Amino acid sequence: MKLGIILETKEPEKVWNAFRFANTALKKEHAVKFFLMGEAVECENIDHPKYKVLDEMNKFEELNGDFFSMWNLSEIKNDR
Repeated sequence: MKLGIILETKEPEKVWNAFRFANTALKKEHAVKFFLMGEAVECENIDHPKYKVLDEMNKFEELNGDFFSMWNLSEIKNDR
């Protein structure tokens, strides 16, 4: 299965759950593309005692998930 996840919040629990979902799908050998927009581009700065967002983001990267953000797209657009 191919999954596309669009995230537009930096609420710790929602971000953490979205990446946990993505990681579970990747472990089951599904293709996952994760797109951050709006305030979600700042989610790597979330520091929460219960919701370890950065840990889940690192797992996503280790599992070779595709990751896009508005910041990535602006870099691509400027290269043209």
